[in-house]
Amino acid sequence: MDLIYWKDTERSGMVLTGLVVGLLSLFQLSIITVVSTVSLAIMCFTISVRIYYQLLYILSWGDGEHPFKSYLDLDISFSGEQADLYMQKLIVMTLSAVDTLKRLFFVGNLFESLKFLFLMYLVTYLGDLCNGLTLLIISVIAVFSLPLFYIRRQEQVDGVIAKIQAQIDNVKDILQRLVQGGGPPPDPTPGGAKPKTQ
Repeated sequence: MDLIYWKDTERSGMVLTGLVVGLLSLFQLSIITVVSTVSLAIMCFTISVRIYYQLLYILSWGDGEHPFKSYLDLDISFSGEQADLYMQKLIVMTLSAVDTLKRLFFVGNLFESLKFLFLMYLVTYLGDLCNGLTLLIISVIAVFSLPLFYIRRQEQVDGVIAKIQAQIDNVKDILQRLVQGGGPPPDPTPGGAKPKTQ
């Protein structure tokens, strides 16, 4: 979260640049070539720094502390309870996704299946315009850009989103009434319309 909100500008910039350059290189090279080349570059850098610090220590110009000690001491292990919790969440999410797809493909709800059909139809046009790698690059840039943009323009963005949501709700209401056979919109007054007294 600190990376995408640019709490540390230098680190966020390095991560974003590395991700985008790595993904762009996949247009020309295979993923095996990219991974091996990046690994070689990282290893050359870290070994050079390690040897440099060792030479400083031999010449009594340094304290001999490992230059990457903070990374080596970083605890990335999970306790048994944490591992079980994450595994349970993964299983629940997977089963929920499979159940949703099952209801969409086998028309558990006609309106929801029609929306999914329309979405897949739009995705076919998107696939003609660009490939998955292009979408992945756009997604990475969006992850690093949209949260910061939202923080700086929160009121304007919320206003636009509210208007769009109102339009979507209106269209959904119209489509829902068409699927159910038409008819006037429901009476918003509590208990429905009251008969007029003579």
